[in-house]
Formats: sequence, C-alpha cells, structure tokens
Amino acid sequence: MGLFLMIFLAVLIVFVAMAFYYEHPKAEIPHGFSQRRKLYIFHYFLNFGFGLAKILEKLGITTEVHFLRIIMDGIPPLKDKHLFIKDLRFEKVKVRLYQPKISTTGQRRGILYFHGGVGQFGSIRAYERTCRYFSRKTNSVVVSVGYRLAPKHPYPTQFEDCLTATIHFMRNAQDYGVDPSRIIICGDSSGGTITAAVAQALVNRRDLPKLRAQILIYPFLQCVDFNLPSYQQNKGVPILLKERTLALGLKYLNKDTSVMEGVFKGCHVPEDLQLKYQKWVNPDYIPHEFKTRGYKPSIKHPVSEELYALAKSMFDPVFAPLIAEDSVIARLPEAFILTCEFDVLRDDGLLYKKRLEDHGIKVTWCHLQEGFHGTVFLALCGSMVSFQSGHKGLQKIVNFLRLM
Repeated sequence: MGLFLMIFLAVLIVFVAMAFYYEHPKAEIPHGFSQRRKLYIFHYFLNFGFGLAKILEKLGITTEVHFLRIIMDGIPPLKDKHLFIKDLRFEKVKVRLYQPKISTTGQRRGILYFHGGVGQFGSIRAYERTCRYFSRKTNSVVVSVGYRLAPKHPYPTQFEDCLTATIHFMRNAQDYGVDPSRIIICGDSSGGTITAAVAQALVNRRDLPKLRAQILIYPFLQCVDFNLPSYQQNKGVPILLKERTLALGLKYLNKDTSVMEGVFKGCHVPEDLQLKYQKWVNPDYIPHEFKTRGYKPSIKHPVSEELYALAKSMFDPVFAPLIAEDSVIARLPEAFILTCEFDVLRDDGLLYKKRLEDHGIKVTWCHLQEGFHGTVFLALCGSMVSFQSGHKGLQKIVNFLRLM
C-alpha cells in the first residue's frame, strides 16, 4: 500500500507540474539561434522544475525556494588537484578561497565572486566550477562569497555581506598572497547588480585601495523602464522571461507581485523621477542595431502615487545601480560588461556602458550575439546544458582578467 501511494503521488506530481508548464507562456526562441532546439528543451525542464517546486510546497514536502536551491546547487565536482580550497569567514560572512598550487613570483591578483540567483538562490557550491575555472585559468586567488539569502535574510543583507567580505579582503589581501592594487570584483545576473553596487559603495573610501576593475555579467541594473527594446524583443526567451524577471525581483524586495502590471506600464515612476532618470534610462540611447528585431515606444500611463509608495525601494541604487548619481559613476573603476543579444537585461548593460564611458571610465564590452541569460553559468555544468555562447563568454572574461 505504501509503495502504491508513493507511485501515485509521483505520477500526480509529474502531471500537475506538466500542467503548470503548459499554463505558462511558451518559449519564444528566435529562429536564427543555432542551438534553438537545445535551449527549448532546457526551457521545458526549467519550467517543469518551477512547477514541481510549487507542487512539493503545496504538499508540505518542502518549500519552493529550498527545492530550487537544491536543483541549482547540482552535483559537486571532484577534488581539484591544481588548487588549495578552504572555507573561511570574512567577519561573519562565509567565503570559499581558491588558491593555485603552482608557485609564482610576486603577489597574485585577487577576484571576489558574487553569485547570481536574485538574492534568493545560488550558493558557493552552485558556483564551485565557475570559481575554480577562473582561479586555474588566470592564476588568481578567487574568493566566492556565500552571502545570506532572502527571504530569511531580507534585502539588502546580500549587498551588505558582499561589501563586508570585499572590505575584509582588501584590508587583508597580502595574507592571501594578493596584491591589494589588483583586486577585481565580479558577478553574474543579480551578482552583477551587487558587483556594481559594491563598486559604487567604495568610491569614497580613502582607507582602502582602489578596486582594479569590476566585471558585470548580464547584470540587472534598473527598474525604471521594463519596456526597453531588449524587454520587448526577448520577453519570452529563456531562461529569464520578462514576467519572471519582475516577479523574482519583487519577491526579493518582499513586495506583492500584484503590482506587476502597473510597474510594467511605468505607473510606479513619478513625473519628477521620470525627468531625472530619462538622462540615463532612455531607449534613445540604445544603438539602432539593437532595435532591428522590433521595438515600439511605450505608451505613457498615469502615475500611481500608491504604486510608487509600494515600489519606492526599487529606486535604491543598491538595487538599481544604473540610476546612481553622476558624482559616483565618475569615480568608478575600469569595467568589463558582458551582454547577451537574447536577454531581457541586455539594454541595462548597454545603458550602463554608455554612462561609464560618458564619464571617461574605460569599458571592455563583450556582446554574445547568440547569448541568453545564464549562458556563462551553464557553460561549466556539462555538455547537456552548456552552449557555445557561454564558452565564448568565459574565454573573454579570462582574457580580460589576465590583463589586470
């Protein structure tokens, strides 16, 4: 009887999870994408995972967040004979340190890595392969920061943990064989958001060495306009669908997702802020070649003061670094920005690139013509889920790091 019940529940879960998948928008993968079928299959299993997570939570087996974290963590890699790997704490923040075993003359560069996951997912374990790769390929000391996750630890705990870890590492760099003048911070997706925010937080610190560079891998950088060309063109492209982007962001801020429709229309931005932010967040600043796949200017909707009050925290530069003041942007370190053509966040990166360059900040830009959100992370997760664009992105990042 017990076995029969388990089989019945398993079948029920599968069918309900499939129903969840078919209730949601289908993937809109461009026909010119060379690995189109592979991405579609990956999208199917990803949506299936989201559906299964919801069902398991409703059945009281586990929470949706916990299940998705387990899936993202994956199977840990085998021991690496080329690296010394040690778990430490920088103040109260968990970190994992990767040091090449090969001897070297002088001090190495240091890299702090802030993982993605919208402040709710991801971990040191999930990014184990990424950090090992950067350490081996660039002969660098890499610190993977295991910042605390929402909802248990609400925003902006994640930024605060990364800032704490960065300051500790900068002050004690020589203890780890690192040159304090060669420290780079790096992150993907929401980790790229944190990277930009940490770099901004350090511009006025005279008690610390200046960061050598910041690496932003398809970062989320603004919440003023969710109808930029990249949002219109890539709203259904896996893995970061337009609706999923805002829904996860609102959950990260502990906001009700019922406000999504108004935010998509821009009703959350008061007129005075619209005037201020249009200097920095404006589709007119997106080069024409990024509009050829289609773009329609947004229709202006009435502003809702109630919606603004609910969404006000979205205008914190820690959450949206693109709207930081000019006085901060002008003092930032050199940057590497990676964007993907088929990513809703593509234009965030393009606009930040323009802001930095307008202030004379050197930017190395890598645009993956067949890239999509998450492709760099997937590149080291095995051939079944890796894509050509991800491998290209990894190599471009390594080439940049070797010059630092």
